[in-house]
Amino acid sequence: MKRRVLLVDDEVAVLLTLKAVLEINGFDVETAASAREGRMKLRSHEYHMVITDLRMESDQAGAEVIAAARTAPYHPAVALLTAFPIAEEDWQDMGADHMLVKPMHTRRLLEQIDGLLESHTRKLAKLEAQAAKQVPSAAAAKKTPAKKKVVTKDARTSKAPAAGKKTSAKKPAKKSPARAKA
Repeated sequence: MKRRVLLVDDEVAVLLTLKAVLEINGFDVETAASAREGRMKLRSHEYHMVITDLRMESDQAGAEVIAAARTAPYHPAVALLTAFPIAEEDWQDMGADHMLVKPMHTRRLLEQIDGLLESHTRKLAKLEAQAAKQVPSAAAAKKTPAKKKVVTKDARTSKAPAAGKKTSAKKPAKKSPARAKA
């Protein structure tokens, strides 16, 4: 199965070069020339990975693509592509898994993308395993009926019920109409 990648960059030369490099190396690649187009494709298709430039039609365009990728139900890996590196905390706060700095040697780029996809796959598998552990326990709780309290009362006396039977808090006895008049 080919790994699907969405490349988002407003520089056509970068976009076409990366697309060719990735396709030669076995990736199925779609491109978007703007953050707006990238967000639209994220909603209409599924990708294993999104690689987005940071600055396109605005300084926040890349952050918008990352946010859209983070809300996608299929949870793609996300790499930020930039010629102007930013602090690790900043790109992580945006939601990116990795930062790629351009220009980059092809071999190094492919190594980083493969590494990111592998670590992302492990992370998703771990999350799915945790979710699977939680689901059966919740389902079991729904299937197990709550224990009912058995309330018994000896009809002839006000003595406590026989040993071994469960009781609830006693309610005050109602007076019969005959006793109330006396």
